[in-house]
Amino acid sequence: MLRTLSASHDRFALNAPFRIARGVKTAADVVTVTIRDGAHVGRGEGVPYPRYGETIPDALAQIAAIAALVEAGASRADIATVMPAGAARNAVDNALWDVEARVAGREVAALAGVAAAAPVASAITIAIDAPDAMAAVAARHATVPLLKVKVNREDAAAQIAAVRAAAPAPRLIVDPNESWTIAEVDGLAAFLREQRVDLLEQPLPAGEDGALAQVSAGIAICADESLHTRADLAALRGRYSHVNVKLDKTGGLTEALALADDAVAMGFGLMVGCMVCSSLGIAPALLLAGRAAFVDLDGPLWLAQDRDGGVRNRGGILHPPARGFWGAA
Repeated sequence: MLRTLSASHDRFALNAPFRIARGVKTAADVVTVTIRDGAHVGRGEGVPYPRYGETIPDALAQIAAIAALVEAGASRADIATVMPAGAARNAVDNALWDVEARVAGREVAALAGVAAAAPVASAITIAIDAPDAMAAVAARHATVPLLKVKVNREDAAAQIAAVRAAAPAPRLIVDPNESWTIAEVDGLAAFLREQRVDLLEQPLPAGEDGALAQVSAGIAICADESLHTRADLAALRGRYSHVNVKLDKTGGLTEALALADDAVAMGFGLMVGCMVCSSLGIAPALLLAGRAAFVDLDGPLWLAQDRDGGVRNRGGILHPPARGFWGAA
């Protein structure tokens, strides 16, 4: 049967401003790829990220450039040779996984040889705001298993302390999004331990994180912006204890699975993360969640309206989408 590929720009309004150290957003702009193979339809989503030089028009152009290859039967491995890792390939790769599973009448998890998606404790993210406002958000989520606190340079200690005071129980990830200096990492290390921070995520700018090799913070530190694909892993040794695997960086589930395998073999702990996206961007990532020490897949919870049948949050436990949403007939 004839295979066709189409791509679109979809926008999802957020239910609140999402502020991090490098800016604020009020909507999630994504590219959605749909691949039809006879009666079967597969979908994938990517979030072009300006931090990595990506835009919606560029992503759509990348997808259009390989559409004929996909329609002629190109595989996920074929696509990886002609598309760079990133949001555009993520959307194509995951749409191919989805349609392959539907054609085969099997689940993606079975095709990939991994455990099926299951409910998992996922971070609830607290965006940057005044410390008292962040504390108010934390108080509403004081009983969830895991919180993630976005911070900047100016009020980081006050923001972290306010959240921890309002929510003493959850595990805590602190994410400066590359905004700190090595002096601030050193200077805040004891404070982070006192606040029972479980993970510090990408405190330094990517490219300047070699200084972390000299740090003895006594706290786990995770690479995010410094890690995209397996090719980046070797340089992270001695700097980070954990790595954040995001499908929009790896270019889809195919590379993400391989990256996770290599990272674990090299002794890194795993975190699975996401951009602010719909549940279509989260469904593939859930297949990695069971292996991860930290899961941060709450992107759809920021949307005013998610795609029908998407993930559900119950007290900080993220439940997979409805059957048939992605990856299974």
